[in-house]
Amino acid sequence: MNSANVRSLLVRGMLAGLGAGLLALIVAYLLGEPRVDAAIAYEDAHAAGAPEMELVSRSLQSTAGLATGVLVYGVSLGGFAALAYCFALGRVGRFSPRATAALLSGVAMVAVYVVPFLKYPANPPSVGDPETIGKRTTLYFLMMALSVLLAVAAVIVGKRLAPRLGNWYATVTAVLGFAVAIGLAYAFLPAVNEVPEDFSATLLWQFRLAALAIQLTLWTSFGLLFGHLAERLLNPKPATAASTADRNGLRETAASAP
Repeated sequence: MNSANVRSLLVRGMLAGLGAGLLALIVAYLLGEPRVDAAIAYEDAHAAGAPEMELVSRSLQSTAGLATGVLVYGVSLGGFAALAYCFALGRVGRFSPRATAALLSGVAMVAVYVVPFLKYPANPPSVGDPETIGKRTTLYFLMMALSVLLAVAAVIVGKRLAPRLGNWYATVTAVLGFAVAIGLAYAFLPAVNEVPEDFSATLLWQFRLAALAIQLTLWTSFGLLFGHLAERLLNPKPATAASTADRNGLRETAASAP
C-alpha cells in the first residue's frame, strides 16, 4: 500500500471516528449521565462533612466536557484503527476492504474493551477506594495489553495453522487458544471489588451496561463508517453504461455545436 493510500485511509479513519464518536456521545448522554448523577447523589449523601467545592460544574462536565472527551477519543481511535487497518488489509485473509474493516473493528472491540471489561468492569463515581486508583489503573491497562498481544498471537497462529488444518479449524483452534490464555490471565491477576455494601446493585448493573453500550456503539459505527469509506477509496465503482452513454452524448453534442 502506497503512502497516498495510507494518508487517505488515515484521514477517513479519523472522520469515521468522529462520526462514531457523535453516535457514542448520544448514547453516553442518554444512558450514562443519569447513572453518573445517581452515583454522585449517593456519594454526596454518604460524604463525611461538607461536600468538596467543584472545580468544574457538573453541568459543564455532562455537556461540553463529555462531548470533548468522547469526540477526541473517537478521532484518536479512528486514527490508530486506520493505521492498523493498513497493516491488516490483505494479511488476514481475502476479505474486501469493507469486510476487513468490520472484522478489525469487531476484534479490536473484544481485545481492547470487552476482555478487560469482564475482568475489571467500569465503576460509577463513589465506587472504589481513592488510595488504590493507581493499582486499579495499572491492572486494567495490563489486562488490556495482554488481551491485545494475545489477540495478535491468535491471528498469527491461525494463519500458520490454516494450510494444515483449513481456515475453519485453524480459526477455531486460535480462538480456543486465546480463550484459554485469557482465562489464565483472569485467574492469576488479582480481583478488585471495592463496591460499598449498601450501593445499589441495580444502579451498578445499569451503569456497566451503559458503559458497554457506549463502546458497542462506538466500535460498531466506526467499523461500518470506515468500511464504507475504505471501500469507496480502494474499490471505486466503475462508471455505469448509462452514465457512459450520457457522457458520450454530451461530447457528441459539444462537437457538433457551431
